[in-house]
Amino acid sequence: MGESTKKGIPNAPLLQSKDLHEYILRTSVYPREPAPLKELRDATATQPRYYLAADPDVSQLLAMLLKLINAKKTIEIGVFTGYSLLTTALAIPNDGKITAIDVNRETYEIGLPFIRKAGVEHKINFIQSPALPVLNELLQDEENEGSFDFAFVDADKVNYWNYHEKLIKLVRLGGMLIYDNTLWGGTVCWPEEAVPEGKRESRKSVMEFNKLISADHRIELVLASIGDGMTICRRIF
Repeated sequence: MGESTKKGIPNAPLLQSKDLHEYILRTSVYPREPAPLKELRDATATQPRYYLAADPDVSQLLAMLLKLINAKKTIEIGVFTGYSLLTTALAIPNDGKITAIDVNRETYEIGLPFIRKAGVEHKINFIQSPALPVLNELLQDEENEGSFDFAFVDADKVNYWNYHEKLIKLVRLGGMLIYDNTLWGGTVCWPEEAVPEGKRESRKSVMEFNKLISADHRIELVLASIGDGMTICRRIF
């Protein structure tokens, strides 16, 4: 998923067996998926770029991480129809707040009826904008530094490191920063000539981000092979 409205090619699941992935979804994800999320997932599946939504198993992990650290104030960059956003809104307390940023309000409004039906719209502050100006504005107020518990980024890959440098100041010590699509359909280990032309630029950005974040002493991290790859970071400095 991402902020960009450019046409793209969906990444293949990392699990080489589609049947195994379906088994995981049927066995441990779909039976526990809240009804509003299932309804939103079904509505998203009718959209031309349905594949931009967060995978249900990724969102299930997000919900668990949010609850493990008792997250209350979060930020999300890249919203699309709001599957991961609704996941977050359902996982945080009733007085929790999410700053949700995306350049496209149209796709967010596809998910808005399901967010309203779930009774969690009051937790969301949706901002239609590129993310960097919003992050810069937040950082102008010193009270925002270290005030967020959790950040989830699923947007334009070229700016992942730029987002990280801003978010690391906004997220508290012990808070979490999550970056989606960091294995880019498995193409990060392919020879470049084997990568479809339309994926090469973002692949290059993802690989550069992976290199930079692996050397960042301010965080602990796990690069998890779930969905399309998810980098899970915990701020320690």
